[in-house]
Amino acid sequence: MNDVSRDAGNTVSLAERRAFSSSFKALYDEGMTLVEEAAEYLDGQGRVEAKKMSRVAATLYAAESMRLTTRLMQVASWLLLQRAANSGEMTRDQVASEKGKVRLDTASAKEDVPGWRELPEEFQALVRRSLSLQTVVRRVDDEIYGARQASSGAAGRSSNPVSDQIVLLKTAFGRG
Repeated sequence: MNDVSRDAGNTVSLAERRAFSSSFKALYDEGMTLVEEAAEYLDGQGRVEAKKMSRVAATLYAAESMRLTTRLMQVASWLLLQRAANSGEMTRDQVASEKGKVRLDTASAKEDVPGWRELPEEFQALVRRSLSLQTVVRRVDDEIYGARQASSGAAGRSSNPVSDQIVLLKTAFGRG
């Protein structure tokens, strides 16, 4: 078969069925709602709260804000591609090709790093929710399109934290 999501036994994965069905709308709505909530928080209350933080917490907040924004934009890109496939605007092959540009591996700082406990609870909740959503989307993506080919490259990249930060900055500022 030509479908990347079907195996030799001619079966369709549950993830594919979910992603190409009306139940996808719940995942899409969750993702887009989280993008809106995060943007509203970062532009409003988050800015106010950041000014009250210690230098360590403020630096962590700035880095985590970039990671949060990057993570959510990547997830939103995947959701929009999948929605285009669902509506017939793109074929599965086109989506598979375009989604190669989407990274679903944006990590976050560990909750035991200095300054984490000083971060506002609402911000911490947004970070946790975004990580959870990224995990769900990555799992669905892997089940539909196969294990991410970049996973071996991602493992190599994670061994170099400086390189990770450079990639993150390029992504955040649209130069990557």
